[in-house]
Amino acid sequence: MTTGQHTEPELGPEDERLPSMAEQMADQLGGWRGLVESSIPVVVFVLANVVGDLRPAVIASVAVALLIAGLRLAQRRPVRHAVNGLVGIAIGAAIAWRTGDERDFYLPGILYGIGYGLALLLSAAIKQPLVGWIWSVLVAKGRSEWRDDPKLVRTFTQLTVLWGVVWLAKVGVQAGLYLAHQDTALGVARLALGYPPYALLLLITVWVVRRVTRETAPTPLPGA
Repeated sequence: MTTGQHTEPELGPEDERLPSMAEQMADQLGGWRGLVESSIPVVVFVLANVVGDLRPAVIASVAVALLIAGLRLAQRRPVRHAVNGLVGIAIGAAIAWRTGDERDFYLPGILYGIGYGLALLLSAAIKQPLVGWIWSVLVAKGRSEWRDDPKLVRTFTQLTVLWGVVWLAKVGVQAGLYLAHQDTALGVARLALGYPPYALLLLITVWVVRRVTRETAPTPLPGA
């Protein structure tokens, strides 16, 4: 017997605990503001170094990074992305200041990229895909049920290999420019190969994992 009342479809377990794709993307990228703020110190360094000397460029980039972090603190906004950017800028600036070579401003990012890419591939090789564990921490609230699902393990392994290959490819371009002493081109490459590939990889990861998760979710029994 029907009551005539409209019943909303029940959400599955994964839908209940996973935020939407847009929410996951926004959180990891820091929104448009996070994208812009993370790029400003590098843009300042590149422009200041083109029109002036190394040390004023270093001072300007660090000052801008500190200003951005300070504004976020004053506005009580999340500072994770600002702090990450500040640390990277500060380390590169310190090395460049010490060596007097503007290329060294980008050296920490290159070394970090090589290490991160190799770590991704190694984790996939030993069947502990790093992308899966990062997903557990950042998205699944610490849950790691995907380890019990062979299809999800394969999915995270393939995604981890994809991340590793792309990461090593983009850092390889920067390393080539570094060794060729193409300082301005290196700065442009740092910007162009920064967030765009990361955002694309993140979009692919979120879409693929959510699709596979829905496909593997148990089907409710009739009348349940």
